Amino acid sequence: MEFFRLEHGKAAYRADFVFYGVAICALALALASVPRQDPWWWWLSLIVLGLFSWSVIEYALHRYVLHGLQPFQRWHAMHHERPQALIATPTLITAAAFLGLVFAPAWALGSMGAACAWTLGVLIGYLAYALTHHATHHWRGQGRWLLQRKRHHALHHSKSHGGCYGVTSSLWDVALGTDRLKTPR
Repeated sequence: MEFFRLEHGKAAYRADFVFYGVAICALALALASVPRQDPWWWWLSLIVLGLFSWSVIEYALHRYVLHGLQPFQRWHAMHHERPQALIATPTLITAAAFLGLVFAPAWALGSMGAACAWTLGVLIGYLAYALTHHATHHWRGQGRWLLQRKRHHALHHSKSHGGCYGVTSSLWDVALGTDRLKTPR
């Protein structure tokens, strides 16, 4: 059951970054080798659509599942109680979800190339989320963007604050009124 624990050792935690980095490269290579019947901009638009889709998925999962549904809410509370602990969804579970809920439906509705392109965009978004979330809790970066993300996520973690569900972007927080930053934009 080691593969299904929420709190990981360092190797299992880091393996998630490696796995998704390899998966992104594999999808890009698969996309390059699929015989193209559509123009290049079609594939690029599907990758961008996948990336945009991830932003919606990230916000919705965080707000409505991790902060709204049991047992996910209880599991996510572990992360809020110990934000520097290596707590994350096991890679086997996320990989199965991406395969079953992203790649397979895209392949069924379109083609192998379309499924690779859309899934590539979603996985790029997921890896950006995973790295950003890790950075907000573990890195001392001083870049403007990272400092903004760290502040936004720290507000999310504060008990009196709430909101701020986006990790990689505040887009949906702003659009849906859950952005709690008081600084002018």
